[in-house]
Amino acid sequence: QAVVDFERLGEHAAAFQGHDVGFCCLGTTRAKAGADGFVRVDRDYVAQAAELARAGGCKHFILQSSRGANAKSRFLYLRVKGEVENLVQAVGFDDCTILRPAVLLCRRQESRPMEWIAQQFLGAVARLFPTAYSVPVEMVARAMVACALQPGEGKVKVLENGAIHELGKA
Repeated sequence: QAVVDFERLGEHAAAFQGHDVGFCCLGTTRAKAGADGFVRVDRDYVAQAAELARAGGCKHFILQSSRGANAKSRFLYLRVKGEVENLVQAVGFDDCTILRPAVLLCRRQESRPMEWIAQQFLGAVARLFPTAYSVPVEMVARAMVACALQPGEGKVKVLENGAIHELGKA
């Protein structure tokens, strides 16, 4: 594990050398980082890490994005996720997989009361409609690993929530 300073990511290019597959789940919240900080972390850091990974020999980049990502969205969160998807695709990896999970079901160390309420509700809904509105983070992780183990097809693949559930069960 290499610890890097994302504010000076270029100084850590060696940490991105010699990897066949790159996984990116980097993100923050607007509440935690402010609007500018959110854009810097979720778009700028991710795009720069992708560029460093490609320069270091990475052939397959796997990005966790978000359901509804759209570079033309009026909503900051979805717009930034769409923008970073476009930036990562433009880097030119042999293979690029973008996962667009719905609400992530997980336990956090920090307190996010509204997210906790949403997770309780969506956890109950998931019993009836398991792939509709949410996905456990463990399932996203399993799906990302499954993507890395599949033979490359030389293109961009976008996996929506239902496909993440299917791969995550494997």
